[in-house]
Parts: sequence; structure tokens; C-alpha cells
Amino acid sequence: MKHLQPPDPEPSPRGRPRGFDRQAALEAALHLFWQHGYDATSLADLTAAMGISPPSLYAAFGSKKGLFLEAVDLYASTHGASTARAFTEEPTAHATIRRMLLEMAAVFSDPAHPTGCFIVLGATNCVPASADIVAALRDRRIANEKLLRERIVRGIREGELPAGTDAAALAKFYGAIIQGMSIQARDGASRAELEEVARRALDAWPPVTSSTGAPSARQKPAARTRKRKPATD
Repeated sequence: MKHLQPPDPEPSPRGRPRGFDRQAALEAALHLFWQHGYDATSLADLTAAMGISPPSLYAAFGSKKGLFLEAVDLYASTHGASTARAFTEEPTAHATIRRMLLEMAAVFSDPAHPTGCFIVLGATNCVPASADIVAALRDRRIANEKLLRERIVRGIREGELPAGTDAAALAKFYGAIIQGMSIQARDGASRAELEEVARRALDAWPPVTSSTGAPSARQKPAARTRKRKPATD
């Protein structure tokens, strides 16, 4: 009498091991790219951190570049999402940028992941063959600066800022502050130190005005006390 053999299990998709957690693997890749940068992260480093084989990586992400670009999107939707929400949730340009700077101080210095900003640090010192990767992150930074400029322009239009405010220069200034905070974090600056940088940068904000264009109460100069004339007989 023949013994019946159990049917062979269905094969997993080509190149992808059974139990493959794509999201967890992508998060591992993000951390590696974030820490070392695109070119300095090898395929062997990636597959070891992600727990998959090279064929699995290519089957799931297409290429190392495809994996990196997905990691950029993941960063933007997770670690960078709180600052993006500031543009829709804060009532003024000043409040928007204040929230961005303080939340970036927290994210950039968080020991739970590599320090600094992935969009700033992820493609430095790249070889010419990686020019498209460099351009992808540069485009992200330019787009973020454009959002800052547009929010400042809206603040000028609504009377929050003086009419003569140079929106482009102010956006460029705060973009530089953000990039500087990223480097400082990578060099070991603490959250408290980065928050102090943020507060100092906010001191450069043009005088805030009310919706009518008049100086706000907190910035109105103190009224001078009139000296009473001595009484005469």
C-alpha cells in the first residue's frame, strides 16, 4: 500500500522568502541609509539589515535606488510627517515655523534612530553615477523651502508680517537653520541645545502684527509716562 505524500506547499513569490515583512525591511533600510548615506551603504549591508537575499531585494524594490526612494517616502510620511502637519494645523506663519523647528529638534536628536535629517544627510559625498539620488533629495529640500516661502507670503498678505518682508530671504534663512540643526544633531547636539538654536532663530522673526497690520499687544512699545507739571500758586 502506497503512503500518500502531503502536497508540496505553494511556492512564495519569486525571490521573496516566506514570512517577508516588506514594511519592516524598508524601515531597516531607511535607518541604514540615514546613518551612512546612499553610496556608503552596500547591498550586503542592506540585505543583512533587512534579513533578505539580494534576489528578494530586487524582487520587492526593483533596485537599490528604488529601495532608497521608497525609504525617502517612508521618512516623509513618518519621521517628517509632524512638521508637514504644521502647515495645515497652525494659524500663523510664525507658529508654523516655531512648531517645525521645535519638532525637528526632537526628531533630529531622538536616540531611537540615526540623528539629523535624512533628507539633508542621505545623499552626501555621492559619486557621479548617483546624481539622480542627489537630485531627488535636493528637490525635496527645495520643495520644503518653497512651502516655507508660500506660508510667509500668506502671512504678509494677512497682515501678520510687515508688507516689506522679503519672503524668499526669510524662507532661505530658516531652511539654513534646519540644515544646520541637522548637522549639529549628527555631531551630538542634544534636544535642549537644538531647541535653544530654534528659539534664537525665532528671535530673527520680523515684528508680528495683528490682522489689521497694527503692532501686536505683546510688541507694542510701552507707553511713556507723562511727567506732571508742578503745581503753581
